[in-house]
Amino acid sequence: MIIDGPDSVTQAVLSEIAHAPDPRFREVMTALVKHLHAFVREVKLSEEEFHQACAIVNSIGQSSNSFHNEAVLMSGSLGVSTLVCLLNNGKNGATETTANLLGPFWRLDSPRTENGGSIIRSPTPGPELFVNAWAKDRDGKPVAGAEVDVWQSSTEGLYENQDPTQADMNLRGKFTTDADGHIAFRSIKPAGYPIPIDGPVGDLLKAQGRHNMRPAHLHFLIYKPGFKTHISQVYLPDDPNIETDVQFGVTKRLLGDYVRHENEKPPAPGVKDPWFSLDYTFIMDAGTAKLPRAPIEDKATTSEMRPKYLPAADRAPAMAK
Repeated sequence: MIIDGPDSVTQAVLSEIAHAPDPRFREVMTALVKHLHAFVREVKLSEEEFHQACAIVNSIGQSSNSFHNEAVLMSGSLGVSTLVCLLNNGKNGATETTANLLGPFWRLDSPRTENGGSIIRSPTPGPELFVNAWAKDRDGKPVAGAEVDVWQSSTEGLYENQDPTQADMNLRGKFTTDADGHIAFRSIKPAGYPIPIDGPVGDLLKAQGRHNMRPAHLHFLIYKPGFKTHISQVYLPDDPNIETDVQFGVTKRLLGDYVRHENEKPPAPGVKDPWFSLDYTFIMDAGTAKLPRAPIEDKATTSEMRPKYLPAADRAPAMAK
């Protein structure tokens, strides 16, 4: 189709997409083009702004590597990741769900760990944490024999892939649920942390006057054939950034009860006060078990990937915590 003006551009593109053999591809791309063209018309996008947008897309790819995924950070910072998660879980958004974001730091092949074992693989300061978690189906029956990947940040707010001083796979482990759908492990209390701001995500946050902090949490990925792979995070409700998570990931269902213990008998010898415990139950839906594509593969070998904090001067006053 020869274009005879701005009004004919959208229809010309849609006419070509209509030839695509895959029906779902046609549906998604048709909607994408309609909304994208409508956006350009609504904001009257200038040529300069268009070139800036293309540069941002290019920069997202250029800022990503084997141990950092800028695209996942960007989608989370715009709330897209959480929206997709909530619309695809909990009976397609109809009910509460324990599903949550995968995040940019999951790695394949975390070390298999016996139930009750520790995921601390190198000296890591901080209060000790003892976790009991259960996987159950929608009827409340235990999901036995499920693989449960666990990962978290250190007390300094760094995942081991960002921090060359931590041992490989520190604060990561893979467990198998018992007949009661239960796993247990020993770790340290996680800390909140800043997401990286050296790429386009940092520019976005500065332009919006937002901080770059995530509230403290534990990650879980539960896999068993016959069930949809369940990805979750369990947050500390008293974290100062719980209301303003830069990735918009916190839901009420995912606020964990991290209980502080002092002057009590600890569950293992040599534990110093205070120590913490967490009990949490995940609800899994029937479906196809499929592992996601790992957003990272390797570990940083230098400290260049250590995230930085956005200065308070760059944040909107209401967001400075």
